[in-house]
Amino acid sequence: MPSVSIVGIGRAGGAFALALSRAGYKIDRLIHRDPATAALIIPLLPDATLLASSGPFPPIDSDIIIISTPDPEICAASEQLSGYLESRPVVLHTSGSLSSEILSSLAARGCPTGSMHPLVSISDAVSGSKTFADAYFCVEGDKIAAIAATSIVEALGGMAFSIETRYKPLYHAAAVMSSGHFVALIDGAIEMLARCGIESDAAKAILLPLIRSTLDNLEAKDPAQALTGSFARADADAVSRHLSSFDDDMQSIRDIYILLGERSIDLASASGADRPSLEKLRENIAIAKRKPE
Repeated sequence: MPSVSIVGIGRAGGAFALALSRAGYKIDRLIHRDPATAALIIPLLPDATLLASSGPFPPIDSDIIIISTPDPEICAASEQLSGYLESRPVVLHTSGSLSSEILSSLAARGCPTGSMHPLVSISDAVSGSKTFADAYFCVEGDKIAAIAATSIVEALGGMAFSIETRYKPLYHAAAVMSSGHFVALIDGAIEMLARCGIESDAAKAILLPLIRSTLDNLEAKDPAQALTGSFARADADAVSRHLSSFDDDMQSIRDIYILLGERSIDLASASGADRPSLEKLRENIAIAKRKPE
């Protein structure tokens, strides 16, 4: 199996180090700026793995280098690396919104360059290393780098897909909407239940079975068919009661409800909901959008 060095040992970099080691890759070096995560995972890796602080970089002769620093640091890391490499390894970064073009200084030295972004939520390195199996990875870059990245994905038990370089920001926005914004949405729902006198922890516990059943429906059906509730039934009276229940200091949550309601009306229309009822609902939402109650 190829050898790998990883630049940037935070949650993602640490997760890749552990998962790749289990998959049979030789982990040469972990290069970090903050040793906290690196110190946690180094005991879980083979003794041959070396821990090094970034800048100046130590000699690296790995077959593959993965840059998993925060996005604003990728360009600087690649430029710094380009002055220390004697060979021409494949270099991949793990950003969702940046393309392989950010590695232009390494490409100019003859290194195959690409990106490899896992569509999973990584909250810590150890548990995150177990989430790659059955996950999808967005792979992008030149041909050699894309082949190397796809091999890594397959070794981790994941599935690779590719998009054009120019679509990376839109792709990543979709990922943020389905993960980070989803968490923010549920946080809003928890706050709404808290306003009903339910403690936040209990509110989350109450909502989780509903969330799981919704995900089950979405796995089995397309979004229009998976939609349930007042908007799916085109129940304009129920929605009006919802809108009148928001206090003045809940304007941001009310705005989210209205915007998602507009999308839900489109889904309900696609699934064949009663058209007159939908028009009434659409009108009520439009009025609420123009003038908060």
